[in-house]
Parts: sequence; structure tokens; C-alpha cells
Amino acid sequence: MKGSLRHRDFRLLWAGESISQAGSAATRVMLPLIAVGTLHASSMTMSVLNAAAWLPWLLIGLPAGAWVDRMRRRPVMIVCNAVSGMLLLSVAAAAWLDALSVGQLLLAAALSGTADVFFRAACSAYVPALLPREDLADGNAKLETSGSAADVVAPSAGGALVQAGGAVFGFLADGLSFLASALLLTRIRAREGPPGGERRRTPALGPEIREGFAFLVRDPFLRTILLCDAGMNLFLAGTQALTIVFLSRTVGVDGGTIGVLIALVGLGGVLGAVVSPLLARTFGTARAVLLCAFCGGPFGLLIPLTTDGAGLVAFLVGDFCLSASIVAGNVIIVSFRQAYCPPGMLGRISSSIRFVMYGTLPLGSLLGGALATVLSDRGALWILYTGNALCALLLLPGPVRNRRELPVG
Repeated sequence: MKGSLRHRDFRLLWAGESISQAGSAATRVMLPLIAVGTLHASSMTMSVLNAAAWLPWLLIGLPAGAWVDRMRRRPVMIVCNAVSGMLLLSVAAAAWLDALSVGQLLLAAALSGTADVFFRAACSAYVPALLPREDLADGNAKLETSGSAADVVAPSAGGALVQAGGAVFGFLADGLSFLASALLLTRIRAREGPPGGERRRTPALGPEIREGFAFLVRDPFLRTILLCDAGMNLFLAGTQALTIVFLSRTVGVDGGTIGVLIALVGLGGVLGAVVSPLLARTFGTARAVLLCAFCGGPFGLLIPLTTDGAGLVAFLVGDFCLSASIVAGNVIIVSFRQAYCPPGMLGRISSSIRFVMYGTLPLGSLLGGALATVLSDRGALWILYTGNALCALLLLPGPVRNRRELPVG
């Protein structure tokens, strides 16, 4: 056994993440289809639903990292998965009783988003505790691959369940997947060191939050990559809020076909995760980041050209190539950050990054809804995918363009 899979505790983490990501991938298709088909939600309502899941990153994204740096990461992750599981089981119960409402979906999205804030901050800081530095890139690629593989298998099942009237079972499966993930995390044996390293802790969160954010702002590599990622997230959040509404109402695709399309697009993410180490070795990590940013964005401009029948190829090719470039770039960037940032500050720096990156998501979702209301779903997608492609230019003023490799440490 080679690479990250040599480590038993990482295998447990990977298995738990794979299970919960499969459930979540199905829900990402089911929830908007149910909101559109059963609850008759408008494009703006769909944008608000999408924004609700990401709003916690704006509200508590920064202090969450400081809190996580004061705590042992594994218990935080277990609690967060358990909370998410119970929330989804409550949605399944409401659907079974025919009492599901947009209000409950908004509440579940916001609370599960809050759990996700803490889970992501803890997980990003926990992976380096399970793997040596030389296996970090392989471990992150495995995590990204499982997420992308879930995007291949689960959405078609989710779309088929909605079409067959089985939304209850979909939400039930997603809730149980989070609980199974929490159970696997309890079996990890690795002992964590003192939270935040050996240095003495202060009772005030403010200085710790500022310390992590200041490190991020001062560092030219972290700052440049973050500006590009945040800009892309802003525009892609708008497309995410509108894609299923666009396919369902504008193009006229049924739920089962939408699930198959999303699953096939997920193969692009799998491909990106698999080839990311090869890209980094062949071109160097810095050049690979530039390659992914500049080559992926233009493919998104195929998506607004989508029509029914043979015209669905435009959606498939555009989203497939865009997903491959995004996932490949993410694997390289996350591995760089984990090797580059001080371990005792990793939770705060990661949460500062996510505060900026994910904080743009609710804004982008509302932007997409507003554009669709004023123009149309198709017109909004043209603007959003053009904006995403242009964000690659934000990498050029920084030091990334002048290097072959990103620094490590």
C-alpha cells in the first residue's frame, strides 16, 4: 500500500468523508428539484436557499477558526457530523408527513452550514496530523477524488428518487451517511497534540483571529491565490443557484436526466483530482495553478448555449472541463497551504481563507437570483460564467506567475 492509504487513521477519515459526501451529493440535486417541482420555488427563492447554506461563513467563519485552534479537532468533527445528520433526518420526517416547507429547508440549510463551518476548519487542520508532509498531496487528492466520485454516482440516484416520489428516502440516506461518518471518526486512534501547539493560550479570541487574518493578508502567495478563488466563487455561486432551475424550466429537462447530467459532470471532478499530482510534477505547482485557472474558465461559456436534445452536449462538455480544472487546482492549492502555513495557526488561517472564499457564496447566490429576475436564467448565466473566466487575471499581479513551484514552509 502506497502514499496516504498506508495510514489507518487517514483511511477511516477518508471512508467517513466519502460516505457523507455521497449523501450530500444526492441532496444537492434533490433539494432544488423538490423546491422547484413540489414547493414551486422561484429563481430568487432558489438563490436565497443556496445563500442560506453559506451565510454562516460570513457570520462566524473567522471566530470558528480560532475556536477550533483551541480545541482538539476530531471531537469537533464528530459533533458537526452528528448535528448535520439529525438535521437531515428531521427534513426526511417532515417530507414523510407531507409538512415540508421552504422555511424548514432554509433553517436546515443555515444550521447544517454552521456545522460545516466548524467541520471544514477542523478537518483542514486535522489532515496534517494524520499524514506526513510527503503524503499530504496524495491525501488531499484522495479526499477530492472521493468527493468527485460521489458527484458521479449520487446525483443520478437523487434525481431518480425525486422523479419517483422518493425524496423521503434520499434525505434519510443523507442523514444516515453523516451519522456513519461520525461513527468512523470515533475509531481513529491518533492522539492529537495540545490544541494550538505548545504556546500559552490567551482568553481573548480577537488577537488570535487578527493574527491568522494578518498572516493571510501579508503573505503574497496566499493573498493572490485567495483573491482569484474568491472572485471565482462569487460568480460560480450564482451559477450553482440557477443551474437546476435553468435545466428544468428553461431547457425543459426532467429530473432523472438532470441527475444523469450532474453525475457525468462529476467525472470531470474525478479526472481533475486524479491528474492533479501529475500536473504538479510535470509543470510545477505554481504553473499548474495558472494552467487550471486560465484553461478551465472559458469552458463555462458553453453552458448558457445549452438546449434540449443534442444541445445538452454544450452543458456536459462545459461543466465537465470546468469541474476538472477547479478540482485539480483545489488539490494543489490546499496541499500548498497545509505545507506552507504554521501548524499552530492552520485552523485560523484556513478559516480566514474560507471566510473570504465562502463569504462570497451567499452574495453570489443573491447576485445570480437578481440577474435572473431582471434578465433571464440564460442571460444571468452568460454574465456569471464570463465573470468567472476573467477572474484568472487576478493571479497575474502576484508572485505566482514568476515561479515554477509554490513555496513549502
